[in-house]
Amino acid sequence: MAAKKVLMLHGYAQNATIFSKRMGALRKSCGKDIDFVFVDAPHVLTPADLAEAFRSSSEESSLDDLGAPEAATETDPAMAPRGWWKVDAARTKTIGLEDSIQLLRDYLVKDHYEGIFGFSQGAAMAALIAALLEKPEVFPPFLVDGKPPHPPLTFCIAAAGFRPKSPHCDSIFLPSYSTPTLHILGKTDVIVVEERSKTLLDVSANKRVEYHEGGHFVPSKANWRNFLKAYMKDALGDVPSPSQVAGSQPASGAATPVTPAL
Repeated sequence: MAAKKVLMLHGYAQNATIFSKRMGALRKSCGKDIDFVFVDAPHVLTPADLAEAFRSSSEESSLDDLGAPEAATETDPAMAPRGWWKVDAARTKTIGLEDSIQLLRDYLVKDHYEGIFGFSQGAAMAALIAALLEKPEVFPPFLVDGKPPHPPLTFCIAAAGFRPKSPHCDSIFLPSYSTPTLHILGKTDVIVVEERSKTLLDVSANKRVEYHEGGHFVPSKANWRNFLKAYMKDALGDVPSPSQVAGSQPASGAATPVTPAL
């Protein structure tokens, strides 16, 4: 059986290389069953962008909070911090979101993907794409020759996700979207707090919610790796909860009490 392709969308200030490293244990567990396609967001973030997102604190600590400490010290352009959109301090704008939608359209039109998996801002982006594939006509630039670039996805995985606020996003998400979505929330996440994650849960009509004991990261212990592998292979099946085995560990950077405007 051919491997199932899954689009992988990194968090704010990460990039495809960093997220791929973070997901190394999961990639190894999945072997040849899942083909993970990691995508770089189109917007390279400047120190000013990061300061705006965090409102305070140093660039280095901000990147560490977001699970991207490498981006602060690397001079390699491939390791630059990136975002699916840039934010204002009030979190009322999604600056450059259209570029990201069109970038992902170009991936989708070229291949068949079983699902999409995102972390933090990437989780918000993943849910947005899943929802947009259900009604692509609401954003005409997403269409290719007047047609959707890809059928609706079998599943979406949103780890530390939230619903971005803008007129574009509202037209895509509201009143709800129906792609089966696994929402992963960290019980001690102070970057994307549970209240904020619930803004995405509220518009997810076909949702499954699983909690891990940690903060702002994708859990990577064996019970979670096995669960995620099983879910991606059969998202509509009866996959036992990973919480039946206690514990998880940081995989994408520890959380701290600084809240950025993702």
